[in-house]
Amino acid sequence: MSNTISFLDSPNGTREEIMRATYLALCEFGYADLTIQRIGAVFPKSTSLIYHHYDSKDELLLDLLEFVLERYEATLPVVETDDADERLRALVDHALAPSMSTERERFVAAMVELRAQATHDDRYRDHFTRHDRFFRERIDDIVASGVDDGVFESGQTDAVATFLVSTITGTMTRQVTTDGIDVPGLRDQVDAYVEQTLRTESR
Repeated sequence: MSNTISFLDSPNGTREEIMRATYLALCEFGYADLTIQRIGAVFPKSTSLIYHHYDSKDELLLDLLEFVLERYEATLPVVETDDADERLRALVDHALAPSMSTERERFVAAMVELRAQATHDDRYRDHFTRHDRFFRERIDDIVASGVDDGVFESGQTDAVATFLVSTITGTMTRQVTTDGIDVPGLRDQVDAYVEQTLRTESR
C-alpha cells in the first residue's frame, strides 16, 4: 500500500518531489517536530535545493496545502450520473466512510495538525477558509442542480452545504483524534437530515 496520497505517488518535477517529501516527513514527525532537515532526509535531491525555494518550514507547509487544494477535486468520487441525489450520496459516503485506509488516515491526521495552526496563524486560517469554501461550494452545486431537476426542495441549499461540511470536518477530526466514534450511526443521522430537509416527497 502507498504511504502517500495518490497524486503524490509519482512526483513530476522538483516542486512535486518537495511536496511528497514534506508530506511524508509531516506524517512521520508531526508539525511540532518537523524540520526542513527532516524533510531533506526524504527528498531525493540536495536539502539545499529546498532552502533555495523556501525560507521556512511554514512557507513550505503552506505551499503543500496549496498543492493539495489544487488537486483536491481529484480525490472526490466520480459518479457517472446526472442524478443529484446519487452524487450527494456518493460524496457523503466517501467523506463519512466507516473506516479509513492507512493512507487516508495519515492524510487526514496531517491536515488536522495543520488546521490547528489556523488558531493563531492567519495564513493557515486563510487556506482552510478557502478549502472549506471549495468543499461547501461543491455540495452547494450538487444540491442546486437537484433543485433544478426537482429532486430536492428549494430554499435550503446554503444551510445544507454548511451543515454537511461542518459535520464531515468534525467527524474526520474525531476519527483521527479519538477512539470509538460511531461513523455508521452518524451517517444514518445525516441521511435522515437530508431526507427531511432536502428530498421531495416523490423520492
